Amino acid sequence: MSSTLSTRPRDAVRTAAAGRGARSRWWGVLSMAEVAWAGAAAVLFAVGGAVQLAGAPPPVWWGLYLACYITGGWEPALAGLEALREKTLDVDLLMIVAALVAASIGQVFDGALLIVIFATSGALEAFVTRRTADSVRALLDLAPEQASRLLDDDTEDVVATADLVVGDVVLVRPGERVGADGQVLEGASEVDQASITGEPLPVLKEAGDEVFAGTLNGTGALRVRVERAAADSVVARIVAMVEDASATKARAQLFIEKVEQRYSVGVVAATLALFFIPLGLGQELRPTLLRAMTFMIVASPCAVVLATMPPLLSAIANAGRHGLLVKSAVVMEKFRDVSIVAFDKTGTLTEGTPRVSEVSPLPAAQLDADTLLRLAGAAERPSEHPLARAVVAAAHDRGLDLPQAEDFSSTPGRGVTAIVDGRVVRVGSPALLTDPAVPATGPGHHLLGQARAAVAQLEAAGRTAAVVLLDEAPVGVLGLADRRRPDARATVAALSALTGARPVLLTGDNPGAAARLAQEVGITDVRAGLLPADKVAQVKTLQAAGHQILLVGDGVNDAPAMAAADLGVAMGRHGSDLALETSDAVIVRDELAILPKIIDLSGRAHRVVKANLAIAATVITLLVIWDLIAILPLPLGVAGHEGSTIIVGLNGLRLLRAGAWHQAGAGQLGRGDAGPRTNRQDAPATRI
Repeated sequence: MSSTLSTRPRDAVRTAAAGRGARSRWWGVLSMAEVAWAGAAAVLFAVGGAVQLAGAPPPVWWGLYLACYITGGWEPALAGLEALREKTLDVDLLMIVAALVAASIGQVFDGALLIVIFATSGALEAFVTRRTADSVRALLDLAPEQASRLLDDDTEDVVATADLVVGDVVLVRPGERVGADGQVLEGASEVDQASITGEPLPVLKEAGDEVFAGTLNGTGALRVRVERAAADSVVARIVAMVEDASATKARAQLFIEKVEQRYSVGVVAATLALFFIPLGLGQELRPTLLRAMTFMIVASPCAVVLATMPPLLSAIANAGRHGLLVKSAVVMEKFRDVSIVAFDKTGTLTEGTPRVSEVSPLPAAQLDADTLLRLAGAAERPSEHPLARAVVAAAHDRGLDLPQAEDFSSTPGRGVTAIVDGRVVRVGSPALLTDPAVPATGPGHHLLGQARAAVAQLEAAGRTAAVVLLDEAPVGVLGLADRRRPDARATVAALSALTGARPVLLTGDNPGAAARLAQEVGITDVRAGLLPADKVAQVKTLQAAGHQILLVGDGVNDAPAMAAADLGVAMGRHGSDLALETSDAVIVRDELAILPKIIDLSGRAHRVVKANLAIAATVITLLVIWDLIAILPLPLGVAGHEGSTIIVGLNGLRLLRAGAWHQAGAGQLGRGDAGPRTNRQDAPATRI
């Protein structure tokens, strides 16, 4: 089996299914009522503006604008009326009133623009909510719908996994997903549990070991006793934790709602007072109504909204052009408050793919590195194990011609055996060195000692060791590692300078590998061996210490911690769907150096927002005072209101410049370095 396989039929099926899924998701988005109404309002507004600029009769573009009012405004108007029944008032209803007042005095364009802005905002909120909910529900699909339950007479009964109870025994065949959390009773197999723990390599499971629902069984069959009901499984608890954390974040918006309520009540009360009090004192109706309308226009929050949004949206657009997708303006604003960053290990600080880092032929074996790698690659080529793919890839990178292997066999937890060039080649874990077939005495016993020493050296350096046996005699050792990202150390240094705290490493991987990587990238706080619930607990511990946490991860196992953290950032290239949906931002090209840039850019956006708010508040205050103590001409009020809106809008757009991105975080990244050079070899090891 060639290591450079073309797309297999099952891959083609998955690709086609993914295409259908993508089309289904887009159709689902377009079929959402909020999106449909907002789109219709935007189209009507655009057509109305074009017709107006073309000089069409007023009834034509007035009709289009009023249609925009209806399509985009009926839903927030209805929601506002329902809120009134509960004795509350929100800004959405105030915007509808302001738009109607604008139309009543001839400013129908301004009113229609307000309608489009708020309809689009509501559609985006509904879209994000739906996508997150769908993604959380999809997580449950990790666990199979059915399992093979073994009865007392050793016959099988196929049942729904939801019907499994504690104490049931299920049979998990090669290639199947585990149906329930449980303990292995019989069998041995390597289980890919990256979806739960984040470990990059399959883990050997034998009698007495724990397995998790949704993890993928390897080449062996397992008998598993169910230890938890489906509702209590680790994958189900992940879903529950994501939902709970998301609900906690939603409650944090109560403060904004209070401000919105007070503002709405204040503007309405002031407008009514400005209309009825002068009438009660004998003022004429028309000028009094005109003053009240003018007040409503100049007091409307258009300038305030634009004071906040253009800087943040400009920063979002700039970040998007450079590979970071920020999901909302609120998220962009929160980046500046980050006080500590927590990283996942596999797929985040590392590339998530094992590679051969050392090829160490034993001195007494009289083989060179290329010959050793050629034999190992030929034996591993029929295997689909991640380590096997790494060995084959390393051989191809060196341009080695791999001969055909015969009589291939694989033993979980041990390795592979094949006939290559008429000789028996075995490649596998260091457990092969304890095999009775390997001579512990006699002419070749010194090879065993050299092999054990090479294994110990590699494992001490945090590597995964694979031994190579030729005709049952050890001839070399391969070191495999998950390559750290080249910008990881510089990013850690830059984030330390920006936040004032060293980042933390939260990983499900083993402590030795985690400590080794942490040393390479400059992290001193390492918390390893964590399940998803443990990561959430660590996040809450840091929050209890007063930190605003940014968590960076890529897997399903990171999703609960992302939801619990103040901000979550997902690695986009190989990140799981749930991590991408739960996160607040996505690094599209997996470039960690983006993180210090976005934190710095968020701070700049915040400073522009404050400047814009000062401009908007000053103009609104001056116009309102003018309207109260004198008669503010309506054209002047509209000019002042729209003028301040344009000023703050243009000021915010400054962050769209490419220079704004290049300047962000430049000083901190400049202080990063490539890290200490680690001595990963002693002769005769050969680095790849």
